[in-house]
Amino acid sequence: MGIFDMIQESITKQVEAASAAQGGAPVNVENALMAYEAKRGKTDLNWRTSIVDLMKLLELDSSLDNRKALATELGYTGAKDGSAEMNIWLHKAVMQQVEKNGGTVPDSLKN
Repeated sequence: MGIFDMIQESITKQVEAASAAQGGAPVNVENALMAYEAKRGKTDLNWRTSIVDLMKLLELDSSLDNRKALATELGYTGAKDGSAEMNIWLHKAVMQQVEKNGGTVPDSLKN
């Protein structure tokens, strides 16, 4: 299973849990992650813009090696050196892919 698949699976679980709590009503990814953030008490993470913090929230390894692998999976063509440019690109690309796979992602998380 690739790094993105693990992220997608973790986000899907949170969306499903939030949907069940709301009686099956549609839930966007941001709301589901906010609920998970509150449940875990991880309010110090900047997961809305940071791929590292998003991965930490989802309890995934956010090491540079994993982010490099994610960058390769998602087609990043820049230097895979953990730079701010790479990390910002990764966060946006992850959110765009989550949306392509059926998630409801607000523009603020993917632009």
